[in-house]
Amino acid sequence: MAHRLIRTLRRALLFPLSSYTKTLVIQQPSLLLKTRSYVSDMRKSAFEGNILRLLRNEIQYELDRSPPKQPSPEFNSFIVEEQPGEQWIRLKRKFGENEEIKVEVTMFDGSIPVQKPGGVPTGGDVQLHITLIVDIFKGGGSDVLEFVCSAWPDSIEIQKVFMRGHDRMAGQPYMGPGFKELDDELQDSLYEFLETRGIDDELAVFLHEYMKNKDKTEFVRWMGTVKSFIEKK
Repeated sequence: MAHRLIRTLRRALLFPLSSYTKTLVIQQPSLLLKTRSYVSDMRKSAFEGNILRLLRNEIQYELDRSPPKQPSPEFNSFIVEEQPGEQWIRLKRKFGENEEIKVEVTMFDGSIPVQKPGGVPTGGDVQLHITLIVDIFKGGGSDVLEFVCSAWPDSIEIQKVFMRGHDRMAGQPYMGPGFKELDDELQDSLYEFLETRGIDDELAVFLHEYMKNKDKTEFVRWMGTVKSFIEKK
């Protein structure tokens, strides 16, 4: 009897954990991982929910403050082409019997400070800048007359004039001198050349109004696509 009691005590001392206890010890890390995963999911859900709330509020604010307008499909003799999500628009028209004019226009891509009389900057006010690339094609010829221009809020400014081939990738064309290095009379004649084809100050005003609307439209669209992505499960 005493020997059996001693053996029982010895087993208890050498093997203190029962199979039930071992099972509990093994299961505890798994339970801890599940708890951590649950907390992580909760934090992620709260974080994403906050982003979605901010996006919804911002979209609603922009739509209430000044909702985007339907863009105009034409201006004077130009047809206006736009693809949602792109930073460019394209204008096309025919001129005369054999000329085709294509204009690629960026969204706002720069600015300069507005100056007071005397050349002193006003501070926060700026003039926004738009780049125009005007391509003029004649008949079935292989050459293109290209103008690189700046569109300010109420004026067009020529930066470069040069000839190139139809294929933009076929070598780097000679870009010619800076436009302001040309003879004054030649500069005036080139401005008149563009103006007779509708590339004038009136077009600059139209483009700035158009791009203000497009800037708002693309901003709201961007927020909407980000919101839709985050909402996906």
